[in-house]
Amino acid sequence: MTMNEYTVLLTWDNEAYVWLASSEDVPGLALEAGSLDALMERVKYAVPDLLDLKGTDIKINFKAERLTEVHI
Repeated sequence: MTMNEYTVLLTWDNEAYVWLASSEDVPGLALEAGSLDALMERVKYAVPDLLDLKGTDIKINFKAERLTEVHI
């Protein structure tokens, strides 16, 4: 059995102080949360809903990105 695999990008919004989720693999995915764990949990339920994959096993690859400016 082949498992459907999707990549989700998690990025930190410095102005809103939230993590954002988006994906080229999942049209319409646009979520936010205050922590990575909370956002990954929301994504886990949103992806099957958005792709109408209820009852299907899927694999979600999360890629997190947070850019920080450091002034020395």
